[in-house]
Amino acid sequence: MGSRISARFDRLPIRVRLAGVSALLTFVILCVFAIAIGSLTVHRIRDDFDNQVEATARQLRTQLRISEVPRVNESPTGSRGVLEVEPRLEAFASPQDHAAIWILTLGGRPVVHEPSSARSLGAPESGARTVNGYRVISLLVPIRNLVGEPIGQLIVQYGRRVSDTEATVARVELFLLLGVLAGTVLALAAGMMIARRAMAPIAALTSAAAEIARTRDPSRSVPQPKAEDEVSELSRTLQGMLHELDSAREETEAMLTRQRQFVADASHELRTPLTSVLANLELLAESLHGDQGDAARSALRSSQRMRRLVADLLLLARTDVGRVVPREPCDLAQVVVEAAAELGPVSDEHDIVLDVHPAVVEASRDEIHRLTINLLENALRHTPAGTRISVQTSTVGDQAVLVVQDNGPGVPPELAPRLFERFVRGAGDRGGSFGLGLAIVRAVAESHGGTVTLESVKEGSGARFVVRLPAYRSAVRSDAPRGEIEGQPSGLVHR
Repeated sequence: MGSRISARFDRLPIRVRLAGVSALLTFVILCVFAIAIGSLTVHRIRDDFDNQVEATARQLRTQLRISEVPRVNESPTGSRGVLEVEPRLEAFASPQDHAAIWILTLGGRPVVHEPSSARSLGAPESGARTVNGYRVISLLVPIRNLVGEPIGQLIVQYGRRVSDTEATVARVELFLLLGVLAGTVLALAAGMMIARRAMAPIAALTSAAAEIARTRDPSRSVPQPKAEDEVSELSRTLQGMLHELDSAREETEAMLTRQRQFVADASHELRTPLTSVLANLELLAESLHGDQGDAARSALRSSQRMRRLVADLLLLARTDVGRVVPREPCDLAQVVVEAAAELGPVSDEHDIVLDVHPAVVEASRDEIHRLTINLLENALRHTPAGTRISVQTSTVGDQAVLVVQDNGPGVPPELAPRLFERFVRGAGDRGGSFGLGLAIVRAVAESHGGTVTLESVKEGSGARFVVRLPAYRSAVRSDAPRGEIEGQPSGLVHR
């Protein structure tokens, strides 16, 4: 039980914990203070009440005169006369005082009482006691004759209601309770305010750290508190860490820039010897026969694959270092028709259906051709025979749109987030893939100010790749006849 409470307490925000502990300590201190002061105050109120009752009773004893007046025609049996009480009992038992007076014989028989509706004050006893809601004191008062001589004694009981005193005690206790609660609430509010102010530097550091995480810019600085405390030390430590991270980032970027430059240069330099090797291997493959011819053709295939890899690396390295190749207006529709015609002989019983419309962009025609080829090859490689692959081009607003869609098995959901990363290969690759095809598609699209997205990631529903590029301002008119692009009809099918 204690561990669960501690765990819940630890999950609370720091300012809530600080304010809560402050309020709890204040509550405990106020409770101790209220109990001590309340006990003393209540004891003093009750003592004062008892003293007032006793003082009134003594005053009653000294001022009250009880005389016996003989009756007219008093009988010879010597029965006692009529008792006269001076002053009147109403002077000591007024309704405002909530008091009562009973006069009793020594045997306890009531003689007179005031007020008439007063309840009995019980049997006479020495000392103060509480009876029927009254604080009662019993005293002996002498009976005098006409000449003032004592001829006997009576018992006078003076009582005063304790309800008034208890009401005062209740009010005192209520005021103390309200004071404790109000003090606790004020302590909680003050604690929250102080804790919020004390945590303000931490909040500023958190905000600055969040902004640095959002911008990924470690060169930004964090606020430095004025006070020389733990928060200031933390701020200085974070600033030093950010400085080191910024230095490390600059070193890493410089190293990556050198690596990209090296890859670009190496890929470019490899093209010339590879071209020579391919030419020699093609000659050998045609002139040799038997095992030697097979070996030459195998080496030719490996070299051709290496040329494709070098070309891919060169294109990616060129986009990484920001090299811009010469660009000119080109129509996506024509590029799509050429790419489909190139892949038609190796479509492996796939249906490639074209629905193309003019979509002119300012781009490197070779790179856009490579983008289209990679999208089509990706669909051919990862879908079974008989799959329908549709390719569409259009101009929507200020964007040229290329859509490659198939009705194959689709992209596995776990692969979709990494689909455009480099060297990512799906389970359906059947050789010949380096995992760079879609990475090149994204690199080409982004280098031309565009985007590529996968709009369908539900497995079994096919894949739909959408490339959006900025349209050329002087593009062909958008109202050209549907499907007519330099003599190429819409709906062209390659099998």
